[in-house]
Amino acid sequence: MVSHHWRQIVQRITVLGSTGSIGISTLDVMRRHPDRYVAYALCAHSQLDKLFEQCREFTPRFAVVRDAVLADQLAALCRSAGLATEVLYGVEALVEMSSAPEVDAVMAAIVGAAGLEPTLAAARAGKKVMLANKEVLVMAGELFMHAIKESGAQLLPVDSEHNAILQALPTDFSRGLEACGVQRILLTASGGPFREKALADLHQVTPEEACAHPNWVMGPKISVDSASMMNKGLEVIEAHWLFAAAPEKIQVVIHPQSVIHSAVAYNDGSVLAQMGNPDMRTPIAYALAYPERIASGVEALDLFKIARLDFYPPDFERFPCLALAYDALREGGTAPAILNAANEVAVAAFLDRKLAFINISRLIETVLTQLPGGPEGSLGDVLAADAEARLTAHQLIKKQFST
Repeated sequence: MVSHHWRQIVQRITVLGSTGSIGISTLDVMRRHPDRYVAYALCAHSQLDKLFEQCREFTPRFAVVRDAVLADQLAALCRSAGLATEVLYGVEALVEMSSAPEVDAVMAAIVGAAGLEPTLAAARAGKKVMLANKEVLVMAGELFMHAIKESGAQLLPVDSEHNAILQALPTDFSRGLEACGVQRILLTASGGPFREKALADLHQVTPEEACAHPNWVMGPKISVDSASMMNKGLEVIEAHWLFAAAPEKIQVVIHPQSVIHSAVAYNDGSVLAQMGNPDMRTPIAYALAYPERIASGVEALDLFKIARLDFYPPDFERFPCLALAYDALREGGTAPAILNAANEVAVAAFLDRKLAFINISRLIETVLTQLPGGPEGSLGDVLAADAEARLTAHQLIKKQFST
């Protein structure tokens, strides 16, 4: 059942990753509704200038950065501008800002494994968790969903695909997809910039080419994940946990226009799809105001301008990362955490021109082969598997995959 506490006048929001693309879009939606949302804490890694400008506009009670040096610098800037914002730093501060009693909702938009602990803290504290960090569910899906259930937290996916699925499912889907007449979930994917590139040419692609997404404006890590389709693989794992969907019930569909963000197929032959322009402010606004709908600033979809919609099955030879993600999901335990860790190291090496694009999947597969996954018993188990996978991946890059 949906709680009706959303009718409060003002929601106090902690934005984890406020200077990233999701964080900036979140603040843009909040800017349009100052009577509904205020910033309690803005948290960023190291983009000090951006964070300071955000503090000047949104006057949060707290700001969090990576380390003490950056904290001192930001605190000085805030004092010079006459801001009362208190500056904190480190993972413990992120956890505190995600679980503080005054916080109503947390936008979890820190990319990668770094977002795991503060997002899990928000779940355990019973917050409204707007989840834009898919790695949380990939690494620790069982732990995270258990925390949501135990605390009574409200979980709202912000990824455009999972947000679309949420909109296309019945409100009582928690009783089980089969009981709701759901046949399968259709997870759409643009195919990224290399959807039609000759396989032989993938050996030579550059970070600049991989980050040139045809439809979405995203950060470098997620752009590379989209190019390799690991992003979609992680979303398959995420969909499994969000909607209690078996792997065989989640079908990836290549849809180059990125207009249908995902769909749900029902036993009676109906397919309910959510459509819209490719702009993350739509799912962000849906999560912020759920179950209401508010203006997001996104232009309405012009079907006459779109004119056509295309759909293709994924090519697993072209996108082996997608197959690896399905395999890790079926294996379960810490295998998805190992997959995610190896991918993060591989993508960073590719962006640093130390690993060929074609070797991203090969490195991940090698790490998965060398490190058999164990049970996901505790957060410690997950973090240990994550650390071991990163170490193994770094060693392999030096010994076997150096460019």
